[in-house]
Amino acid sequence: MMNLSEFSNSQRLREILLAKIESSPQERITFAQYMELILYHQDYGYYNSGIASIGVQGDFFTSSSLGKDFGELLAVQFQEMWQNLGCPNPFYLVEMGAGNGELAQDILNWFQNSDDRTLTQALRYVIIEQSPALIKVQQELLKSFNVDLAWQTWSDIDSDSVEGCFFSNELVDAFPVHLVTKNEARLKEVFLSLESGKLSEAVHPISTEKLAQYFEFVGIDLLQKQYAENYRTEVNLQALDWLETVATKLKRGYILTIDYGYRSEQYYRPSRQLGTLQCYYQHRRHDNPYSNLGDQDITAHVDFTALERQGKLCNLQNIGLTQQGLFLMALGLGDRLNELSSGKYNLAEIFNRRDVLHQLINPTGLGGFGVLIQGKNLTKSEQSLQGLSMPAM
Repeated sequence: MMNLSEFSNSQRLREILLAKIESSPQERITFAQYMELILYHQDYGYYNSGIASIGVQGDFFTSSSLGKDFGELLAVQFQEMWQNLGCPNPFYLVEMGAGNGELAQDILNWFQNSDDRTLTQALRYVIIEQSPALIKVQQELLKSFNVDLAWQTWSDIDSDSVEGCFFSNELVDAFPVHLVTKNEARLKEVFLSLESGKLSEAVHPISTEKLAQYFEFVGIDLLQKQYAENYRTEVNLQALDWLETVATKLKRGYILTIDYGYRSEQYYRPSRQLGTLQCYYQHRRHDNPYSNLGDQDITAHVDFTALERQGKLCNLQNIGLTQQGLFLMALGLGDRLNELSSGKYNLAEIFNRRDVLHQLINPTGLGGFGVLIQGKNLTKSEQSLQGLSMPAM
């Protein structure tokens, strides 16, 4: 249990949480509802309050926080996608969840500095971002670019209208998840309620049959004997709805999803008894989602099997799933490492740059992230991509 008076962030968010639980049926909410409130409340949630700190000195950092290499190598892949599609004009790049805008900045810089400006002229760069605070940061950072750049919502984009690529980097891991557990030989769910002013977890029957259907969908049976009593894990139902939305907007092209996660058989290993839920606060990782209320990020790993199978239901083609390290090496990161011996850099620059590039491909860190590419209405040749040219591990 966690005494609400011990929480360190806004009193208003605590009051909203308390009122939400008290007004809910049976005075309890799912963990997904809790996570939605704590991260995405329009005024006080972690992502919407302006407190979210992204970067090496912040609560967490992403691949784009390490420098321009990640964005430039993605731009190489986007250029090939454009060419595969026959160089359409317009060519849409739709970034979903753009963080502080650094990734967009690096991609657009690469395009604008390219010798061939044809793609830049055809480019329509769209950002879908639900946080007003992050939109302001992004708009300030990107205001100098002379390209067709817009911030839109899903409702602004017509169905079956986009020819190009929807992409995201560390987006799906922050979607609210349900916490489920094996209890008394049944699949049950973890709920949150109040006991004497303290936030308390309690196990009850699942809130929706979609949770049971999810495990049938990915081919996992938590009730088998190899799963211990009180085995606990997460289900990201929102990821399935999100991918369905993206698929309906895409007319022809690609969906690129980069995130940390596993296939289902790895995600739901019997030995992973506490799931993958983790929190980030001032660049420290821990596993208590009830501390630092509104001041910390809460994430769970991505089930890539679920995204692949949902994609097929949405008439998407599964083009490939690989690791970020292999993906970036195939796009030319190895050439950037080799360039360090060209004599252009002093010793300090060599060490610093090598460290950055190695972090991007480190299989125990960023390099182990999953890279899933799906497509729609593509020929076999259009599904051939440079980033997938190295065999997946």
